[in-house]
Amino acid sequence: MSKRVVITGMAGISPLGNDWPSVHAALIARHNKVEVIESWKQYGGLNTFMGAPAAPFELPSHFDRKSTRSMGRVALMATLTAERALADAGLSGDPLVSSGNMGIAYGSSSGTPGAIAEFARMLTSKKTEGINATTYIKMMSHTAPVNIGVYLKVTGRVITTSSACTSGSQGIGYAYETIKSGRQIAMIAGGAEELDVTQAAIFDTLYATSTRNDDAPHTPRPFDRDRDGLVLGEGACTLILEEYEHAAARGARIHAEIVGFGTNSDGKHITFPNKDMMQHAMRLALADAALDGSAVGYVNAHGTATEQGDNAESHATNAVYGAHMPVSSLKSYMGHTLGACGALEAWMSIEMMRSNWFAPTINLDHVDPNCAALDYVRGDGRVIDCEHVTSNNFAFGGINTSLVFKRF
Repeated sequence: MSKRVVITGMAGISPLGNDWPSVHAALIARHNKVEVIESWKQYGGLNTFMGAPAAPFELPSHFDRKSTRSMGRVALMATLTAERALADAGLSGDPLVSSGNMGIAYGSSSGTPGAIAEFARMLTSKKTEGINATTYIKMMSHTAPVNIGVYLKVTGRVITTSSACTSGSQGIGYAYETIKSGRQIAMIAGGAEELDVTQAAIFDTLYATSTRNDDAPHTPRPFDRDRDGLVLGEGACTLILEEYEHAAARGARIHAEIVGFGTNSDGKHITFPNKDMMQHAMRLALADAALDGSAVGYVNAHGTATEQGDNAESHATNAVYGAHMPVSSLKSYMGHTLGACGALEAWMSIEMMRSNWFAPTINLDHVDPNCAALDYVRGDGRVIDCEHVTSNNFAFGGINTSLVFKRF
């Protein structure tokens, strides 16, 4: 018999703020957090100089040098939000954490780029100067879940979801499936990413970045006729997933229930999106939730503001949910946070569902006629009283995810 899975803890670090009241205020203000990164201007050939850094955060005193020596910025943000999410769930110091019955499903696109650079310098200089015992730990793609596990003394299973833009959503989805199948009682799930010029360069070479460097407040522009590409952001978000009966027995506060997850791969092209398989991932999630599309009141779109991505996603969403489905993209506020976006957008979608108010896509002045008909939420946002929301993400390699959350 499958288990019900609920969310008992949530915590994030984002360009919009590091707690829901701050994020909510930023969404209501309808101003993005994109800025020009002056240091990026020194790189010849780079066309974009914009990013959305995470809001400032302070590490508590117990994050001392010894306990954080194996952490780059991505792992620090992941571990800090994991600790805060456990506190939000009422599980700080609980024996469950290190019992073997709690695991981790977490990801990022990569480790800390600065640590990767140390090895690159070794290859060019033929010297190992600058490399030490923790350089690889900071660099490796599973640095976030491993550091979370060691810092919090988690002894259950670790699932590394380093899948670019679906790292966070796959982390949540695989954690959900692990608990649903009875393998673990609880899971620490989510994703993280630090902002770095090398990641901007990756998208720059694909002509996928916005170059509106003199007009940062008005880019990115998901689904807009005049969009010119994505802007990168950074952050981390951790959710504590728990088997419902266990959460109820201890009197835990429950934020929402996860009722559906779908993931698949296009099997066609590394960077060109496939609307048919996007659509299939959404249908897998609805089938898992035993719901018809009409039961969902809002879809949080991946919405990166790239022409191919927006067009494919909009047509896939229309095919599953119809032209009247309210849709918006939070990337218009905080950029594309890569490995963190699936978790950050899940957190914010749940909080919007709980408040009955959903943020609009900002900078969406003229819907691209090549995008499918949908109810694109604009203006002052939308009051929607609904029982279910969907959050979708799509990644390089044709990896597609869809999560369905239920109001609790």
